[in-house]
Amino acid sequence: MKKNIFLLGFFLLFSIFVKAQIYNPIKWKTSVEKISDTEYELQAKAIIESGWHLYSQEVSDGGPIPTHFNFIKSADFQLTDAVKEEKGKTVNDPVFKMQIKFFEKETTFRQRVKILSAKPFKIKAEVEFMVCNDENCLPPSSDELEFTVSPSTKAKTLIEAAVKEETKTVAIDSSIIEVKEKTEVVPAEIVKTPQKEIRKREPKTQSRSLWMIFLLSFFSGFAALLTPCVFPMIPMTVSFFTKQSKTKSQGIRKAVFYGIAIIAIYIFLGAVVTWIFGADSLNALSTNVWFNLIFFVLLMIFAFSFLGAFEIMLPNAWANKVDSQADRGGIVGILFMALALAIVSFSCTGPIVGTLLVEAASRGGIAPFVGMFGFSLALALPFTLFAAFPGWLNSLPKSGGWLNSVKVFLGFLEMALAFKFLSNADLVLQLHWLERETFLAIWIAIFGTLAFYLFGKIQLPHDSPITNLSVPRLGLGVLVLAFTIYLIPGIWGAPLKMISGFPPPMHYSEIPNGLNNSTSKEITQNLPEGAELGPHNIMAFTDYDLGMQYAKKIGKPVMIDFTGHACVNCRKMEDNVWSDEKVQKILKGDLVLISLYVDDKRELNPNEQVTSQITGKKLKYIGQKWSEFQTLTYKTNAQPFYVLVDHNGETLNETSAYNPDIEEYLNWLRKGVSNFEKSS
Repeated sequence: MKKNIFLLGFFLLFSIFVKAQIYNPIKWKTSVEKISDTEYELQAKAIIESGWHLYSQEVSDGGPIPTHFNFIKSADFQLTDAVKEEKGKTVNDPVFKMQIKFFEKETTFRQRVKILSAKPFKIKAEVEFMVCNDENCLPPSSDELEFTVSPSTKAKTLIEAAVKEETKTVAIDSSIIEVKEKTEVVPAEIVKTPQKEIRKREPKTQSRSLWMIFLLSFFSGFAALLTPCVFPMIPMTVSFFTKQSKTKSQGIRKAVFYGIAIIAIYIFLGAVVTWIFGADSLNALSTNVWFNLIFFVLLMIFAFSFLGAFEIMLPNAWANKVDSQADRGGIVGILFMALALAIVSFSCTGPIVGTLLVEAASRGGIAPFVGMFGFSLALALPFTLFAAFPGWLNSLPKSGGWLNSVKVFLGFLEMALAFKFLSNADLVLQLHWLERETFLAIWIAIFGTLAFYLFGKIQLPHDSPITNLSVPRLGLGVLVLAFTIYLIPGIWGAPLKMISGFPPPMHYSEIPNGLNNSTSKEITQNLPEGAELGPHNIMAFTDYDLGMQYAKKIGKPVMIDFTGHACVNCRKMEDNVWSDEKVQKILKGDLVLISLYVDDKRELNPNEQVTSQITGKKLKYIGQKWSEFQTLTYKTNAQPFYVLVDHNGETLNETSAYNPDIEEYLNWLRKGVSNFEKSS
């Protein structure tokens, strides 16, 4: 009981700790007001937390990101004018050194539309905005809005007459959009202004990230099915539904609802984590030393639990109370049965769910929600399918010692992942305790031990005696052994692209350039002041002023690389994109690279410890200096973030961020270098 109270208290305190650091100060509410039978006003109300302010749609160049609305085109409506905003408050902003209009507490934006459909329809839009308080600014964010329009019966005749006419040219945010006759099909694309074009997002990258979270969670859900806490419950639960139902269809309906209830319970858990961590702002936490150390400890606890050292269980009283409610029958009883499954199986599913939530939370946004949906979907599907086809139960393998082997396998994976978080903390502090060789040696030991376990050479407390190896276990053992052997050359400098982003970068190593160390020593001796060899022996400056001075001296453009020691996507770009020969040729010969680490915890010289223009506090660390520079100059604090500039610091083309497409990145580099040569 004391152990249970301790664990619950730990999770509660951790949730409060994280919540205290995350802000989500803007909530949007939408409504529609009828002006006439064919004209409606779309109203987007921003509810702003006390102390925060939202910027106007009209902000001069060099200022913060203005609020901006993008409406998705549709044949159902037509925008009739620009988005109207309220009076707001105008001040002389000391950070941006200009007059800026903003809103506090709440404000409403209004957009009038002419409807072209007599049937009810929805209008979708995206609002892009930036919020600040007296201490700091959050990164630019965006929300999706939806308006429901229900035309009156009188509108039909008017609309039919209006559709025959050619619509007029409309103005939206100073951008003139020619709208052709309504008989022509209009593509459903977002209307963009020039201002929007220069601040492109990365929806494809975010979409890929969410799909990876979903797939990882979905397969983790199947792994959870094969644990001793869940697998034996499949035939028991299906048998309960088939025996308690008068007809087969009734049993299927109950099982389907049972599956939906399981999904709802885990999605609720994901929603809670999303609320705790906020919608977007985990970039800072992902490089926070304490954040990474806490998750290292948490995952190690999960790992040892799976290996059999102890069991993490919720209080038995919870299970008993929920189980008693499940006997009530009906929809309520089925709901409590699903809750009972979640509680009873917690000792097996808890560590898996915890790991998924840790990984998803470090991605930010709705990733925890997506992760729990994928996990619960895989968990719920078998119960529903076996209830629909009970004969399939005969094909299930019998419960046995193999179920505990699944738990042990997952325990080794948890342990390997835990060291990634410990590595992040070491990278941020630049302690060099867990350099690339040490990290890989630990992974080799973990996966080597796992291979011996799968081959039956090692047994753990809850394992059954092994008389012979099954073919699946032997095959899995061979795969793990092959992966272990694959890791070994990494100790001597092999790139190991398969696990790119997990181990520390190549230059964070005892032998930064592998076995080719003699060549690198010759290069190092000829480096200019302030330069060092970075990934792939690319010369990089870590000080902006020294890098700019050198660029002026040799007459080449500059690429500013805003990066972080614990930034996974930064390492992926370096390992998978910068490793390309054509990219390296430009990075080594056509420009000067300045890499600024925003999580560098080394202290600034006393004369450089100035007061922050964003927070009003003294800048103590080198990383804080570069983070402030990025935020004030480019109005973003995400990494990786790349800027090509001339000797005056003026941008040569659009900025770039994480982009695994080598050709696109190469074209971006070439365009910037070409623009520099034309202006020289």
